[in-house]
Amino acid sequence: MDANDRPKLELPEGADKLLLHSCCAPCSGEVMEALHASGINYSIFFYNPNIHPKREYELRKEENISFAEKHNIEFIDADYDTDNWFERIKGLEMEPERGERCTKCFDMRFERTALYARENGFPVISSSLGISRWKNMTQINDCGVRAASRYPGMTYWEYNWRKGGGSQRMIEISKREEFYQQEYCGCVYSLRDTNQHRLSQGRDRIKIGVQYYQADKTD
Repeated sequence: MDANDRPKLELPEGADKLLLHSCCAPCSGEVMEALHASGINYSIFFYNPNIHPKREYELRKEENISFAEKHNIEFIDADYDTDNWFERIKGLEMEPERGERCTKCFDMRFERTALYARENGFPVISSSLGISRWKNMTQINDCGVRAASRYPGMTYWEYNWRKGGGSQRMIEISKREEFYQQEYCGCVYSLRDTNQHRLSQGRDRIKIGVQYYQADKTD
């Protein structure tokens, strides 16, 4: 995909740099390349204490680091404070995907993103989470806006990364880079529920670190 095919992006309020919360390389790949194509100054903030188990977390993080290094983008590696995450969502273990547990999870991750942005001079924050069709974009944006509103002058950029072919380019980039293909959202409860569904369909449980996107081969 030629960079000229993407729309020219501009940060809101005339801001000069962006802190982008990233959940993984497949979701952030298109977002990162779109920002680069528009000449936007940004850094990656990786804070995802929800991801379980630790091996899955490391796979997603290391791949995201490699892709950021390939594009010479600053990668900020935040804490893997799982104890705080479990405390935050206590009592919501049986909530469905996109329910209140996810809201609490997004709130926690965006609050940390906004705090870092405040302490390090980033006027705008955003996230690659919304590019996934499995996510509720309104839910994500509401959490992002709520986190940014804690600090005067900070903006959460509610850009729709799916539009204008963004979702398709996300898949194309993932295949081109042969990214690790996650088979569940990330937390222990989404892993539980996904495995239950797979078993009900006569499929095997998820195997961590096995599935990868395959590059399209041409003759």
